[in-house]
Amino acid sequence: MAGKIIGFVKAWSLPLGILAGIAVYAVFHFVPQLEPLKPAATSFAGRCIPVLLFVMLFLTFCKIAPKDLKVRRWHIWLAAIQIVSCVAIAVPLHFFPDFAYAEIAEGAMVCLVCPTAAAAAVITGKLGGSESSLTTYTIVSNIVAAVVIPVVFPLVETHADMSLPMQFVMILKKVFPLLIFPMIGAWLVRYLLPSVHAFILRHCGELAFYLWSFTMIMLIGQTIRAIVNSDVDAHVKWLLAVAGLVVCVLQFAAGKAIGGHYGDRISGGQGLGQKNTVFAIWVSGAYLSPVVAIAPGSYILWQNLINSWQIWRKQKRDAENA
Repeated sequence: MAGKIIGFVKAWSLPLGILAGIAVYAVFHFVPQLEPLKPAATSFAGRCIPVLLFVMLFLTFCKIAPKDLKVRRWHIWLAAIQIVSCVAIAVPLHFFPDFAYAEIAEGAMVCLVCPTAAAAAVITGKLGGSESSLTTYTIVSNIVAAVVIPVVFPLVETHADMSLPMQFVMILKKVFPLLIFPMIGAWLVRYLLPSVHAFILRHCGELAFYLWSFTMIMLIGQTIRAIVNSDVDAHVKWLLAVAGLVVCVLQFAAGKAIGGHYGDRISGGQGLGQKNTVFAIWVSGAYLSPVVAIAPGSYILWQNLINSWQIWRKQKRDAENA
């Protein structure tokens, strides 16, 4: 019975996480007795989410041996797209800060610069792609995001009380450790504490999934609150969701085209298209605007719809061949 429940939760983790996040927000919003707890809950989520992101990445990188990493040409092209597309949006926004649809552009920018999801390798394997090659690009994209975000975000959201170098250092201090230190820590544990590393691989294989589900609930709740409390027009919110859809489709298509050119079409598509949206939502709310988080929040839905369709088509094709 327990196995069936766990299997059901895993199979429907996305809709369950969304519904649970909405339910958490609704409880705090409609139950007056919980009003005193709102500041504490908000503070807890703000402190807890970066820690959970760190642990999830650490557990993922524990599965990767440095000797298995091989940077390929398509990795370089995808990293270039990640950098250039983000800069191409940030620079005009810096010089035209009063642009009417700046938040739409910022939402697209976050979806573009966001690193590849740790779970992308799993989907890649199910689709018949190279898990090792995709895992290597996951590390590359995390390094790119850790460097680009502190450079670019201060150009977009300037703070009068802080200079650009100060903003760069502030964001770097929080983003770089969050994306890079898990990798360094995982490899130190692998070589310096092999018994601990073996224990993690043996007993913590499912932990990252449960942490992801819990983090998703908090982030969805925060995103719903931002949408409800925002003074932004409804059409802007819809445009943010559409921006997430357009960017998602374009990234999957570009990734497949570039990966296909180098004989790794599936891995290329997943590498550029499947994003760490949990991180994207967090970084949007922390350094840009909570409303901007609507774009990566919708990206969760779009990328999972695309992945579901790809897996269904793969299974159908395999059944026909059999």
